[in-house]
Amino acid sequence: MDKTPSFSSQEGKPIRCKAAICRKAGEALVIEEIQVYPPQAYEVRIKILCTTLCHTDLAFSKYDSGPLAKFPRILGHEAVGVVESIGDHVDGFKQGDVVLPVFHPHCEECRDCKSSKGNWCSRFAEDLVSNTRRYGMASRFEDSMGEDIHHFFFVSSFSEYTVVDIAHLVKISPEIPVDRAVLLSCGVSTGIGAAWKTADIEEGSTIAVFGLGAVGLAVGEGARLRGAAQIIGIDINPDKFALGKKFGFTDFINPTLCGHKKISEVIKEIASGGVDYSFECVGKTSLLSEAFISTRTKKKIHEMKQGTGKTVALGINPAAPAEVDSFGLFRGKNVCGSLFGGLKPKLDIPILVDRYLKKELNLDSFITHELKFEDINKAFDLLEKGKSLRCILWMDKK
Repeated sequence: MDKTPSFSSQEGKPIRCKAAICRKAGEALVIEEIQVYPPQAYEVRIKILCTTLCHTDLAFSKYDSGPLAKFPRILGHEAVGVVESIGDHVDGFKQGDVVLPVFHPHCEECRDCKSSKGNWCSRFAEDLVSNTRRYGMASRFEDSMGEDIHHFFFVSSFSEYTVVDIAHLVKISPEIPVDRAVLLSCGVSTGIGAAWKTADIEEGSTIAVFGLGAVGLAVGEGARLRGAAQIIGIDINPDKFALGKKFGFTDFINPTLCGHKKISEVIKEIASGGVDYSFECVGKTSLLSEAFISTRTKKKIHEMKQGTGKTVALGINPAAPAEVDSFGLFRGKNVCGSLFGGLKPKLDIPILVDRYLKKELNLDSFITHELKFEDINKAFDLLEKGKSLRCILWMDKK
């Protein structure tokens, strides 16, 4: 990447810059000049090089009630940046480092962060509503009228500069192109991690993926790298099927063409009785039930580790309770959720970067569009219409 500019003249002072602000639910974002205050203890101020958006940003731009509906707000949680300045008690980061902000915390100190089982951070992960990780509702953003602007998932990357706690920051190799690295901030890492960590797919396994957005396609990529024998994709958009082949998908099902058959019935026909692993990546409880039913009771790869069908839930709808076949549970099949694919950001993201640099991991095919930051509302429109997988938004591109 290009050499970064000197930041010494701005260190310790507020910075004026552009940001895309969501001022009201359902309305277009507005590009405004804001003020970004210096980082406090355990915080880092970052110059964002490029960012992208996913359906989480789209959903939160429309929420008009509840504790997570906060306005005005700077959305965005997938980005790559360069460290501009650091606060007190910041170790492991210095000015000029290339960094990846991540919504999921990794404090490295709590019992869960030190455990090899799962990726929960018991110190920080329970809090989703604060602006800053250690300072509650204190904001580092201020608009031209002197009013505070809310943060989003402790990242807020739709700004030329942002302030992030070190628990949400990963230092990465400067060798990886930033428009590839940005994909590892959320969706792609979530999908690959779900295949590698949560499901722990074995070579020769069969899998079904419900929903072929970035997360679902990344599940397929993770399964491909693990040597899965059959990867079935389920989506109502047939345009996703050609793209899926680039990530190792072998079969495709369009639910609108299944007639009177349930999706699980079609999967069992294709996969000779069901798949070893299924992944629900949409967030519909009806699909979670179908994903669970589509798995096998016993694995057909008997020489490998014993077990029964496993269903991984990657989408979420907090308002709708999920139901699964209790007899299937009794027979040993299981279902679990997966937050950020079970990855521990500071440990596992550098591994993904390395796999890309070794030309093993396909990140290139996730990028469908590139735009200037000022065209961010066009990127939202492309995503909402299903025309974009990942759109790279460049901060300084003219």
